[in-house]
Amino acid sequence: MDADGASEVLARLRDVLRDSAVEEHDWDAVVAETPIESLGFDSLTILDVLYDVEEEFGIALDPKQVVKTRTVGEIIALLQQNGA
Repeated sequence: MDADGASEVLARLRDVLRDSAVEEHDWDAVVAETPIESLGFDSLTILDVLYDVEEEFGIALDPKQVVKTRTVGEIIALLQQNGA
């Protein structure tokens, strides 16, 4: 996927995370290298967000892979591998 495509995935993912978050953040500053935990999500709470991510992108992700992700970029990579 090209840089524009990755940027679009990041923007859409940011929106989903923003809507699901319980903590306030500067969401515009979230980049691929941003640790998921720094946004208030851990391996359990990110599973709660999984449905919303799947709904936004129209794809299914393996929960076992999702809980292994540590950064926003790793989630983007999973999304891209699954057709986002």
